[in-house]
Amino acid sequence: MDLNLNPDELASCVQCGLCLPHCPTFRVTGDESYSPRGRIALMRAVQNEDAPVSFEVRRSFETCVQCRGCETACPSSVPFGHLMETVRETLADTHQMTPRWQRVAFAPLSHPRLLRAGSKALSVAQAASLVPKKLGLPPLPRHQPEMHASGDDVYLFTGCVMDAWQRSIHVDTQRVIESAGFGARPTGDDVPCCGALQAHAGLTARTRKLAKQAIRELAGDQPVLVDSAGCGAAMKEYGHLLGTDDAVRFSARVYDVSEWLAGHMDRLPARKPLDLRVAVQDPCHLRHVQRAHLATRTVLAPYVRELVELDDEGLCCGAGGAYSVLEPEMAALIKKRKLAAIERAAPDIVVSANPGCSMHLAASGVNVVHPMTLLNKALAAERSHS
Repeated sequence: MDLNLNPDELASCVQCGLCLPHCPTFRVTGDESYSPRGRIALMRAVQNEDAPVSFEVRRSFETCVQCRGCETACPSSVPFGHLMETVRETLADTHQMTPRWQRVAFAPLSHPRLLRAGSKALSVAQAASLVPKKLGLPPLPRHQPEMHASGDDVYLFTGCVMDAWQRSIHVDTQRVIESAGFGARPTGDDVPCCGALQAHAGLTARTRKLAKQAIRELAGDQPVLVDSAGCGAAMKEYGHLLGTDDAVRFSARVYDVSEWLAGHMDRLPARKPLDLRVAVQDPCHLRHVQRAHLATRTVLAPYVRELVELDDEGLCCGAGGAYSVLEPEMAALIKKRKLAAIERAAPDIVVSANPGCSMHLAASGVNVVHPMTLLNKALAAERSHS
């Protein structure tokens, strides 16, 4: 079967195995077919040797978290993320992956009113104890704060699920941006979704459509700031996804909000550290795709008593977008390692710049907040004393 993989990219893996310790599914299973090296071997067997896409082969591809930790460890710069997304797109297009119910479940992400209505109904169901706690959903708000543009210096991407479930983080982010003296324009329904979850599921045609909409609606040269690591990673790869000059130029304008703020620290108010010991949990798509995770430390360091690092070398927490819902057993095994690392660090609070990671960890009782929420708290305290 032709998986539509680039032969040069597929051949770039030399099977050295340096990726193995950085792969969360290999770490918890010890199974070579659940490692990047093993998955690439299976890709080669299917593409080059016409091996069948058996249940075992499909499960190998389905269980990849797509954390891309293997990429930062790889001495050959194998573009594993692109290979895996191409495989999933091909298998989804031939209906060997991503069943109909998943496709239907992703549909509301690009329809904001439908998503908000569904989220409100879900919040009512939660209040009536009709939503199983094992799903790990946070308490969903029935009412969300309104957001309004305060200027046109930057766009603030608000997206889909995060806007419906955690809009307060966007509000905190906008207040921090304004504290630095910049006006922000929330994107709202004009750009309903980045397409990351769809791309992970192999529904890449939907992602391309959403990418084109984002590029069209966010015209100009203003920075596009993103406070969700997964969304930022997806939008930074629109150039690769679409292969157009416009997409490349757009992707160059996309920044994680901490990445952008790190260049404007001199414009933030006087520092008054919160009396907190804070552990930083790096979302995989901030650390391994955007490679902008150090900015979180730069932005928070002046505002907290102590920043501490987890000792797991940035291993995935198991959230993986929709992964924790689609592969709950594997996600739970991966999360167990992250929880142990957090326990060893003994922080007062954990910060994570991705909503999926936050929800996944909070479901196990971790006190976790977004970096912008913590930073806004410090700035609010500063403002209240000024």
